[in-house]
This record gives sequence, structure tokens and C-alpha cells, in this order.
Amino acid sequence: MPSTAQSRPDTTAVPYQGEPLPNVPQDLVIPNVLSLDFDEIQWVPQGPNVWFRPLVFSVSQGYFVNLLRVRKSGILSRHRHTGPVHATTLRGRWHYLEHAWWATEGSHAYEPPGDIHTLEVPDDVQEMVTLFHVTGAYIYVDPEGNPLGVEDVFSKLASARAHYESVGLGAGYADRFIR
Repeated sequence: MPSTAQSRPDTTAVPYQGEPLPNVPQDLVIPNVLSLDFDEIQWVPQGPNVWFRPLVFSVSQGYFVNLLRVRKSGILSRHRHTGPVHATTLRGRWHYLEHAWWATEGSHAYEPPGDIHTLEVPDDVQEMVTLFHVTGAYIYVDPEGNPLGVEDVFSKLASARAHYESVGLGAGYADRFIR
């Protein structure tokens, strides 16, 4: 007599047949993210020659994922993290004045909560693009660590809504990235 395991039909390639779990948001898939070939209108201005391209706004868990594009050299910001940050450099290079390492094309950096650093893009870089997964907030600080401003998932979402409204896509265009 065959064992029970041997007599069961193979169901490994059968999709889940049950009811969906309640309150689970839709999956979010954004094609061609690594090609960086987005319509310019989708890049949200953050400052002179600095833009971000939202990928996820997790308002329920307090994080955001975006592409940061910088087309200038020099100091971008000095900030402290309230949560962990993951950064994967897709184009160009950058570093923090407080650390010896460089984030170069194809590298990944982990930045722990509480780290304070000053981001610099060197003179020889025409464009830097980095995928950032930011949990919590950036607290912008002066050289002594005194707070100057805060950026988090809610301020990023508000910036995206304002930009998309101003370019004719409608503020609701940003809502597609909320999870």
C-alpha cells in the first residue's frame, strides 16, 4: 500500500484557492525601475537639481522607497536617521563626510538608526541615482546636530501630491504608491 504522501496529487503549481485575507493591500509592481527611463514628469522636485521618484509610501508602517536623482555636485544634506535606511546606488557615486566608505554604482549601504552624516556628491559625477528605503524620518541638522527640519513618508507624499497636481496628473496620481 502506498504512503499518503505518495498518493496525493502534486499541487505545488496550483495557486492559492482560499479567500483573500482581510485588509491586505494590493501588490504594487512598477516595471523597468532599473532602466531609470521614467518620464520626467514622474520625478518630483526636491531642491535645485534634486528629484525623487516614489516607489512606495507605506503610511501604515512609516517608511518610503524612492529613487533619488541628483544632477549637481557638492553637499546635499546633513541629517540624522530615526530608523534604518538601505541605499543601492544605481548611477554615479556619493559618500558621507563622516565615513571613509563610498557608495559606488552597484553598491548597497545600510545606515543604522541614529547615524548622523553629511551627503556629498563629488565634482566629477554628473548624475547620481540611488534607490533609498527609508524607515522613519530624516531630521535635518546643523553641524552641531541641532534640528533644522524633518522629512518622512507623510512629507514625501505631500510633495508628490503637490507636484503631480501641478503638472496635470492630479494629486491622486501619488496615491498609487501608498501601501
